[in-house]
Amino acid sequence: MDQSSGGGFLLSALSIATYSQWRGVFLFPDSMLCFRRPAIGLPVRPSELICAPFAAAFAVVLLLAAPTVPALAQPDSANMRSSEAGLADHGSAPGPVQEYMLAPGDSIKIQVFQNQDLTLETRVSESGTITYPLIGSVAIGGMSISKAEARIAQLLDEGGFVIKPQVTLLLLQIRGNEVSALGQFNRPGRFPLETTKTRLSDVMAQAGGVMPTGADKVVLIGEREGRPFRREIDVPSMFMSAAGGEDLPIQAGDVVYVPRAPQVYIYGEVQRAGMFRLERDMTVMQALAEGGGLTQRGTQRHVRVHRRDAEGHIQEIEPKLDELLRPDDVVYVRESIF
Repeated sequence: MDQSSGGGFLLSALSIATYSQWRGVFLFPDSMLCFRRPAIGLPVRPSELICAPFAAAFAVVLLLAAPTVPALAQPDSANMRSSEAGLADHGSAPGPVQEYMLAPGDSIKIQVFQNQDLTLETRVSESGTITYPLIGSVAIGGMSISKAEARIAQLLDEGGFVIKPQVTLLLLQIRGNEVSALGQFNRPGRFPLETTKTRLSDVMAQAGGVMPTGADKVVLIGEREGRPFRREIDVPSMFMSAAGGEDLPIQAGDVVYVPRAPQVYIYGEVQRAGMFRLERDMTVMQALAEGGGLTQRGTQRHVRVHRRDAEGHIQEIEPKLDELLRPDDVVYVRESIF
């Protein structure tokens, strides 16, 4: 126990004992010779003369026998601030979600509450407008669904046709915002952008993934901020990277193209001559293994590589087995004489 707290407890005990003696509070049983102080004017008994000293002594005994009470720990202000900041960050509202923008070619259905005759299924024209009963032509191209609903409701209310109308717009089919998947996909074609958060990996999944003959790189073509945009993306790095920074968002009108994978050609004294996919960092030895290995008449000393240079001329190279191959290389294994 703290010295100051112990002293305070002693003074408090002594004060209570003295105050209780003079105010007539019952402190001890009769066997301890401490009774309630008699009324004023009555004679004082001898036992009352020793009551106050005895109470003080008893208070000292209570002080020594009392258990030590630890001081309450004060919270650290820095920890409190960090905890409050963490709670604020955890409970902060997410950023605004971009809504889908209506585009020419989209099929929509418009309904007005308790007005069945105003139900309409139509298609957004190339100019971004629709023709609606009572109000005529309405430009909704480039608007979000909520803004288009508010615009139609405003025109119905201002024209006096419906008082405080409740308009609901349903998107039936997306035709205006589409992306094209071309090249070495299992299911190439045009796909709608159903959400504004569609990314490159989503389009690749919709197209059925890349065929075995497809390259490891994907070409993304489109427009960004009114300027032509083109980016070559390495697919394995996009999925193996922890950040996934190359998984770019897709916009309306984008084209995703997967070219054919580079090839090498193997013929001569090998088990399976033919055209094979050129894997990353493929060596001459790996290419021979892809061809099933050498025949009994083939030998590693007679391996040659025919390669086209920058001017288009064919060069014959005597490679090492650990030399890297290039696209369109032709590996030839000649027959051994001995």
